[in-house]
Amino acid sequence: MKSVIAVIDIGKTNKKIFLFDEKFEVIFTESTRFDEITDDDNYACDDIESIEKWIQYQIKKIQKEKIYTIKAINFTTHGATVVYLDKNGKRVTPLYNYLKPLEDIDFNQLYNKNGGVSEFSRKTASPAYGMLNAGLQMYWLKQNKPRFWDKVDTILHYPQYLSYLFTKKITSDFTSVGAHTAIWDFDSMDYHQWLKDEQIRLPKPSNGKEAIMATINGEQIAVGSGLHDSSSSIIPLLMENEGNEFILLSTGTWIISMNPFSKETLTQFQLNNNCLCFMTPEKKQVKSSMLFLGRMHEVYVKALAKHFNVDEDTHLTLKLNKKLCSNIISNPTKVFLAEGSDTEFTVDITVLNNFNTYEHAYYQLVFDICKKVMDAIELILDTDNSLKNIYISGGFNKNKIFVDFLSLLKPNVTIRIPNGKNESALGAALLMKEYLNEPEYNKK
Repeated sequence: MKSVIAVIDIGKTNKKIFLFDEKFEVIFTESTRFDEITDDDNYACDDIESIEKWIQYQIKKIQKEKIYTIKAINFTTHGATVVYLDKNGKRVTPLYNYLKPLEDIDFNQLYNKNGGVSEFSRKTASPAYGMLNAGLQMYWLKQNKPRFWDKVDTILHYPQYLSYLFTKKITSDFTSVGAHTAIWDFDSMDYHQWLKDEQIRLPKPSNGKEAIMATINGEQIAVGSGLHDSSSSIIPLLMENEGNEFILLSTGTWIISMNPFSKETLTQFQLNNNCLCFMTPEKKQVKSSMLFLGRMHEVYVKALAKHFNVDEDTHLTLKLNKKLCSNIISNPTKVFLAEGSDTEFTVDITVLNNFNTYEHAYYQLVFDICKKVMDAIELILDTDNSLKNIYISGGFNKNKIFVDFLSLLKPNVTIRIPNGKNESALGAALLMKEYLNEPEYNKK
């Protein structure tokens, strides 16, 4: 039987399993979606029980088919999601949705005890995002839901909970605690003092390469502790580039610019402009910018289709018009996204009336997005940098207009598309390579 590493990749929409062979190529994948359920406040959330059953079923099915031998399992999930366990290791709460509004709590008391919101956010490299800050979820549960909080014995980030399902061991990792959680002090590179003040105990993070041997359906398998998906996606590029500076643009609903080579501390100015820090599995900061620009693209594509009476997928059929790109670059006026605005998605019909063709309007939209992306990249570069390459992963790397605008806006840097796909899952698999007992990963 062929030895493989299994990776469970849990996104907000799609839940996937990948099998990687000794060359770290995907030889099997399966994807599913689950209908959302509601939490105790009647707000939509993931059906964690169904997700658990699906994961365990997939692993057991692969074992029973005896085509592949699973040597290791690892996990990658979206961030801003934690699981609360009681003393018997059972879940205490639903899997709360990070989009859930927190209107019934005032965090100012916490901020004021810790230098104010600006200093607290700078120190934790976490803009004040509410539920998107996992630590604030913990604080909210403690303050607002004592009936749950009084039962809590252990708190795990989502990837570590999935690992716990197989090992029953309590773990943590640096990518999870460092992803805009408001619990990690990037000055001291340790948990922030406020956790101790609030008597919130969290597991000590470890290097993501360390696995736990577990017996799963009668077979000994190395089980990784899992990691945050955006942080995982940068691992293959770090191995491939061997110290040469690059930026990774992880594109989707969010466009996240990631700089794993920044040594400078996050400044208040950067923080005020949607910058933050992630961490690598080795506890190194990844200075980043996180913008909701994919959502902006989605909203305006629908508006353009309606205004010009065309299909919503018309932008996918546009051929690259380099002359139009150059003309817009030579007159760089933002139209769809005002200067300083990152969340203004209300369509202004008078703006659409400025364009005679769908093509021109769409090119201007993509330019506005690209200009914002480039401004974000400039923000996360150190003063003394030697940036050579920008890699684009995710949906926008197929958008030739997006790629061409980036090339024109940053002519001294090469825009590249990563060789592989499924970078998050690949990064999680690469951390488990020593357990495969096969030839190591070879760069393509």
